[in-house]
Amino acid sequence: MTEQILILDFGSQYTQLIARRIRELNVYCEIHPYNNFPELTPNIKGVILSGSPCSVRDEDSPRIDFDKFRKVVPVLGVCYGAQLMASTLGGEVKASQHREYGRAHLKIDDVDSSLLVGLSTSSQVWMSHGDTIVSIPDNFRVIASTESVHVAAFKLEDELTYGIQFHPEVTHSTEGKKLMHNFVVGICGCTQSWTSDSFVEESVRHLRQKLGDDKVVMALSGGVDSTVAAILVHQAIGKNLYCIFVDNGLLRKDEFEEVLHSYQNMGLNIKGVDSKDHFYKSLDGLSEPEAKRKAIGKSFIDIFDQEAHLIEDVKWLGQGTIYPDVIESVSVKGPSATIKSHHNVGGLPDFMKLKVVEPLNTLFKDEVRAVGRSLGISEKILERHPFPGPGLAIRILGEITPEKVDILQQVDAIFIGGLKKWNLYKEVWQAGVMLLPVKSVGVMGDERTYESVVALRAVTSVDGMTADWAHLPYDFLAEVSNDIINKVKGVNRVVYDISSKPPATIEWE
Repeated sequence: MTEQILILDFGSQYTQLIARRIRELNVYCEIHPYNNFPELTPNIKGVILSGSPCSVRDEDSPRIDFDKFRKVVPVLGVCYGAQLMASTLGGEVKASQHREYGRAHLKIDDVDSSLLVGLSTSSQVWMSHGDTIVSIPDNFRVIASTESVHVAAFKLEDELTYGIQFHPEVTHSTEGKKLMHNFVVGICGCTQSWTSDSFVEESVRHLRQKLGDDKVVMALSGGVDSTVAAILVHQAIGKNLYCIFVDNGLLRKDEFEEVLHSYQNMGLNIKGVDSKDHFYKSLDGLSEPEAKRKAIGKSFIDIFDQEAHLIEDVKWLGQGTIYPDVIESVSVKGPSATIKSHHNVGGLPDFMKLKVVEPLNTLFKDEVRAVGRSLGISEKILERHPFPGPGLAIRILGEITPEKVDILQQVDAIFIGGLKKWNLYKEVWQAGVMLLPVKSVGVMGDERTYESVVALRAVTSVDGMTADWAHLPYDFLAEVSNDIINKVKGVNRVVYDISSKPPATIEWE
């Protein structure tokens, strides 16, 4: 079994960052809710307790039984995790006189500490807490402090249990990666052997055992996740994987033909299905975003189910679900509020009666791309921007018509093509165009026009959880705007969206 670090999530906004930092060390880890974590097995080398928006002083704050893993494996409590440990084991946590948020500098009291070895004497760390540990039990030893926090880090005597009141996982903690290395590699003894190559080897072996001679059906979209998942399954079972690529009429310009051609060159057993009319009919009269998503989802299931039934004895449905999809579908305190219908997790209707195989559901997006490179997949596919499951339907604000789709496809092709021409495509995490439900007055030659407005959207991000608008060159924006207005009939105004996520989302619907 793969060695791993177990992360117990108490609801912190930074929990995924902890996992990402550990994965960067080539060590596998998993996030589990604090109230539903697995039993310790020999492959679990250490436990990390995350931060939390809660206060340990509240009666209903999250609690755990430390005896389940203390003195069994090394433990590291981060912020709330450290405060919970101190409070539960006999120390005292109080509200800070001043909220401790921002940069601070560590004073290392124990230079021989295995957790802090190699850190500079005034290492910058990031604080983000309203409570602070004011006293610790007798068997706790302070190993670091800051100007305003006496117990910035502690260790329990005679056991490999540590707590820190800062966040090493954020970039503002300049030596946070070193501290994580000290804990994960130095203290927990992980071998840093989890690589994309090892993941491919282990996954293919596991898929062969799991699937045997069974048939698998899988919907492909042309995106990174479904493509990498399909190639992994294909390596395991070959022609027993049946792929279906549905043209819902909401793809980018010429995308159906181009993607189908690239998949056939990869040796995949794939069928293209032209269902544009079916989708347009299902969207007729709909303008509310969630209604459009649900109509597209139902239509896709109808088409996919129809095509899947043409294949005899299919047992499995393959999906390109990735780790953030899984994490976001499991809330620490019950189901999260629905922001939008998700196109991967929980989308399989009961009547299909297929078992689900998700070979990428433990990977982050950048790890999926690394696995894709190990599989020899083209960079053109691996560097492809994320594209929404409902396609251009949620980039056309309001009702969908084939005419609107045609306009948006033309504009989108100019924008994406321009990004590639100017060598900006790889600098942007995601880009697209929104067709707005408004018209504006314009002048072309001697004629007055009254035509559509489009909004260009481009963001930079790591994983889409947060995003900043891309600061594209003015000359590029000017050229693209000019090309769109001159070449696309029906558009006379181009605007650029400079909103970040949060508070805005990447897509408009």
